[in-house]
Amino acid sequence: MPEVTYIEFDGTPHRVEVPLGTSVMRGAVDNNVPGIDADCGGECACATCHVYVDAAWLDKVALPEPGSQEAAMLSFAAVAQPDSRLSCQITMREELAGLVVRMPEGQH
Repeated sequence: MPEVTYIEFDGTPHRVEVPLGTSVMRGAVDNNVPGIDADCGGECACATCHVYVDAAWLDKVALPEPGSQEAAMLSFAAVAQPDSRLSCQITMREELAGLVVRMPEGQH
């Protein structure tokens, strides 16, 4: 099963197995990873699962499409950056095995 490394704002890493087809958000929530609130439960409606995708993974994860619901939600995210994504919109697949994401200081 592929793994994702979630890195808290303070640098604490959490390496978690995330089943194929499962969102990166769900992997964090199901494994009690702190820093991803997921208030809307993965409906792309709250931006509280905001993460920064490690630079080495940006080409495989891709940025949200301009004008998409995710892009609109990221405009409400705390401290959005060019490498920001909503983890509910990243679905695990084989080529993402080893993915590294970092959490912002807060989700609200």
